[in-house]
Amino acid sequence: MNPTTRRDFLKTSAALAATATLSTGVHAAGSDVLKVGLIGCGSRGTGAAEQALYADKNVKLVAMGDAFADRLEDSLKILKAGGKDKDADLAKKVDVKDDHKFVGFDAYKQVIDSGVDVVLLTAPPGFRPPHLKYAIEKGKHVFCEKPIAVDAPGVRSVLATCEEAKKKRLSVVSGLCIRYDQGFRDTIKKIHEGAIGDVLSMQANDLRGKIWVKPRQPDWSDMVYQMRNWYYFAWLSGDFNVEQHVHMLDVAAWVMKDQYPIKAYGLGGRSQRTGPEYGHIFDHHSVVYEYANGSKLYALCRQQDGLKGDISVSVMGSKGTGVLAERRGGLKLTGPDMKYVHTAPVKDMYQVEHDEMFAAIRADKPINNGEYMSYSSLMAIVGRMATYTGQVIDWKAALNSKEDLSPPAYDWNVKLPTPPVAVPGVTKFV
Repeated sequence: MNPTTRRDFLKTSAALAATATLSTGVHAAGSDVLKVGLIGCGSRGTGAAEQALYADKNVKLVAMGDAFADRLEDSLKILKAGGKDKDADLAKKVDVKDDHKFVGFDAYKQVIDSGVDVVLLTAPPGFRPPHLKYAIEKGKHVFCEKPIAVDAPGVRSVLATCEEAKKKRLSVVSGLCIRYDQGFRDTIKKIHEGAIGDVLSMQANDLRGKIWVKPRQPDWSDMVYQMRNWYYFAWLSGDFNVEQHVHMLDVAAWVMKDQYPIKAYGLGGRSQRTGPEYGHIFDHHSVVYEYANGSKLYALCRQQDGLKGDISVSVMGSKGTGVLAERRGGLKLTGPDMKYVHTAPVKDMYQVEHDEMFAAIRADKPINNGEYMSYSSLMAIVGRMATYTGQVIDWKAALNSKEDLSPPAYDWNVKLPTPPVAVPGVTKFV
């Protein structure tokens, strides 16, 4: 394919925007087939496709796109077999012809232009801003995985795109799936109603082990190698505190009624994942976020083997405390005269986000999660800025940062050396 610059990738086409299809409620009756396109065919994308197909009785997966043909074919094979549950009814909803399988950096445009109504954006996060921008320009409803960007220019792009989605009455549903968990909804509603008083401080943990690595093959170019190991390169993942810890940071933001911190500082580095196979990202981050009202969030994350794991948000209030964790029985509020444990059964949050999106499309009542998905992603990016530089990072300065992590060109043969590992006190805020 021809080399493509970041500017080309993000360029707005006035003609496309002018002729984009608006949401008019044509599918409200439920009799029309909603055609779905999947962009990014990894395990998360395959799961999102399954959930989309379960979300509505009259929906079909008709187009798929990925940078790599083998990823697309592996995903399609799973879906044609009925997904993880080998469900024959789900398999019947997979109707991807050979001429609707698209490969390469432009595959997202080809999927979006193939006649779909809904697109699932599940490629690595570095691609999210241009993919979302093009989808909204072309009048498509979108499921958008987290995080939505890896740098501030990407966040600003997504915020602008989501405003356009509002004007066009298009749904943009976030992959910050915990917001769609009924247990969290019930428990955080109680916090907002004052069950534990004013929130004084929080601690957000994402403490887990190492994950996959794909050894470099002799015929892989720099770009192929980094794309295959996208998790370990900040231009693709944002670092793991952005790619993963964004979930717990978003829970903390939700507890704070989507009020975001004014500054952050912290520390981080590499102590287990030190080899070149781990790219240049850190394996631990500790960040303190400060809010305008004086409350603080202590955010800890690491990916190291052999250590205690914990993924939760603890909330300290003026009248009690709370623990918010995904495992059953992990939603608790405690005070002098109150003890609350959420134990009611809840539907799978990954499924609920798709159920609610497709119901909104049918009802012509669009959902737009644009603001919180953008600012929670920025919150994670601010944390990375703080740990990489060792400096206090101001929220407004971060939002206006000019740091652009994208490669010089989206081309398989571009020279793309691994960036140096950040050194706090040496690495500069841009």
